[in-house]
Amino acid sequence: QVQLVESGGGLVQAGGSLTLSCAASGGGFSINAMGWYRQAPGKQRELVAAISSGGSTNYVDSVKGRFTISRANAKTVYLLMNSLQPEDTAAYYCHADARLTYYSEVKRYWGQGTQVTVSS
Repeated sequence: QVQLVESGGGLVQAGGSLTLSCAASGGGFSINAMGWYRQAPGKQRELVAAISSGGSTNYVDSVKGRFTISRANAKTVYLLMNSLQPEDTAAYYCHADARLTYYSEVKRYWGQGTQVTVSS
């Protein structure tokens, strides 16, 4: 199985920055895309940013120019968040699309979530 461990959430004032980290472990798998979703109270979970194994990225419009997703290696992804606003407040979840063996199907795995709170 694939385990994802997130870190880096916290409380920050508007205009501040945070960096989220997500590390995959478990062995015996290959990862395709990794990314971050977020879910605010009373709202649906939304994709924030994703990065493919080849380095292609995509972002939700509301974070373009402020957030940057990157991969340190095949199993670690970061989300640098600048110019944070109160509307960015949410639980942020890392995901990894991975296959356990060469012949297995790709499945999506999720981290436990890390809270980001932006005060005005």
